[in-house]
Amino acid sequence: MSISIKTPEEIEKMRVAGRLAGEVLDYIEPFVKTGVTTEELDRLCHDYMVNVQGCIPAPLNYAPSGYNPYPKSICTSVNQQVCHGVPGDRVLKSGDIINLDITTIKDGYHGDTSRMFIVGEGSIQAKRLCEITFECMWLGISVVRPGAHLGDIGAVIQKHAEKNGYSVVREFCGHGIGAKFHEDPQVLHYGKAGTGPRLEPGMMFTIEPMINAGKAAIREMADGWTIVTKDRSLSAQWEHTILVTETGYEVMTQSAGCRPKPDWIQ
Repeated sequence: MSISIKTPEEIEKMRVAGRLAGEVLDYIEPFVKTGVTTEELDRLCHDYMVNVQGCIPAPLNYAPSGYNPYPKSICTSVNQQVCHGVPGDRVLKSGDIINLDITTIKDGYHGDTSRMFIVGEGSIQAKRLCEITFECMWLGISVVRPGAHLGDIGAVIQKHAEKNGYSVVREFCGHGIGAKFHEDPQVLHYGKAGTGPRLEPGMMFTIEPMINAGKAAIREMADGWTIVTKDRSLSAQWEHTILVTETGYEVMTQSAGCRPKPDWIQ
């Protein structure tokens, strides 16, 4: 494993890319409502990134080893879809929960973030899952500091999720990020405190727990990208890109629309 330390110049470029990724989510929020298709959300985000921000949508045609090129500009994961949901003709209805995952490329560097949205009036169970997952992400972020271990992040996330009766997806994790979409290290959302590499200033990675209301088991859909829960239980995810600083951390994907917690969390 080779974890890169970002230079001040790289960090500044990633601040810009990260802020722009967050601003895409700010922009799209009013459009996430009953009757819209995930394809329409993708088109709106694509146009905003390309024509307003001057960014490249990183997912479009992204093709890691073993995968066909991803066909859209964002990921839209609805209800039991865990991650990498491919936008299409699915119409959102009241009560749905949806994760929108945005990755921008600006001046050669990536910003990666995602948020949960509730369509119309969500159920108490759906809201609670989204809330606990939000807390899991922030608990993971809160332990980031020089000298901490990578395993500290996963340990605190797993403890909070399981304490609340939920399960943590094992097969997908956070990742280093920079000039490449996915770099070392892999940031597991489960594990044991005090294990793994020590964090150093200049490291940059995502924290993006995927938390299931039911069991952790998942499967891949026929499109080769969309991941769903095997038991069809709801799944939620939140994500930020994080920089390890000299004294703690900096959230690189903050934007004006980032609130201490979503309005629907009491």
